[in-house]
Amino acid sequence: MGNGGDGRGRAAGGKAWGGRFREPTDPAVERLNASIGFDIRLARHDVEGSIAHARMLGRRGIIPPADARAIERGLRQVAREVETGRFQPTVGDEDVHMAIERRLVELIGPAGKRLHTGRSRNDQVALDTRLYLREASGEIRAQVHALIRCLLTAAERHASVLMPAYTHLQPAQPVLFAHHLCAYGEMLARDLARLRDAAGRADEMALGSGACTGTTFPLDREAVRRALGFARLTRNSLDAVADRDFILEFEAAAAILMMHLSRLAEELILWSSREFGFVEFSDAVTTGSSMMPQKRNLDGAELVRGKAGRVFGRLLALLTTMKGLPLAYNKDLQEDKE
Repeated sequence: MGNGGDGRGRAAGGKAWGGRFREPTDPAVERLNASIGFDIRLARHDVEGSIAHARMLGRRGIIPPADARAIERGLRQVAREVETGRFQPTVGDEDVHMAIERRLVELIGPAGKRLHTGRSRNDQVALDTRLYLREASGEIRAQVHALIRCLLTAAERHASVLMPAYTHLQPAQPVLFAHHLCAYGEMLARDLARLRDAAGRADEMALGSGACTGTTFPLDREAVRRALGFARLTRNSLDAVADRDFILEFEAAAAILMMHLSRLAEELILWSSREFGFVEFSDAVTTGSSMMPQKRNLDGAELVRGKAGRVFGRLLALLTTMKGLPLAYNKDLQEDKE
């Protein structure tokens, strides 16, 4: 996501940053620069934040209240188009913010350009990403809760079943199968705690930080915070637009979660092998072989085990991106959303 100014209007070529530019952007540069292919997933959150911002601008008299109301109506129309799949961004939009603003202006006219008053795409994307992560983290925690319940149900159903416990992958002592399953419940409970902790630190409202040092407009950040349900305001504008710790913490928690899921997947694969023979999975959750009809492959568990590497890689990739960035915003931060 590119950096923006203080939102006083678009300039040459329709770009928010195009004031002094006299030549159009080279198409190859435009394609490289564009994040619309993946940050379109932030569209609903961008609209949510923009509505709160527009209402505040109208109440403070920074823009005419009539324009604020028109902007909100237009944004709600954009939200409906996003929801129904009718919203059509282009590479020329560059990012989700510019795509939504372009469509807003198409719907309500020049008043739509006033939406960007007092904000930059730098603090805007920080807001959107926190909104997105807050929601996504909640959905993931709900799925982890469901998996814990599933493990506990299986443990209760097989409360008297014995199996060998292993050390060094050698049979060591007898143990209840339920006890083994509950070990994964303990791991997942810690994962829940880490995800909740990371979500708590992401729960800060960054809008009002501007490009890097705030804005001269008399914004009411507290009103926007309340409207969007954030716990706190960010305290330093430079940090607010440059910070991606909240994503790194989420990715670290997700990586540990995936490590636990991979360990569980590995045991299910081992247990279902002929050599172990502890469990047998139904045809509904296994696959076969066109050449070897005796095969019963637990592909789902293998894919969980394999996809753990992708999550680990995302964490390392963002750590590497962040390690050399000077304050405040840099275009490298576009990589956080991929």
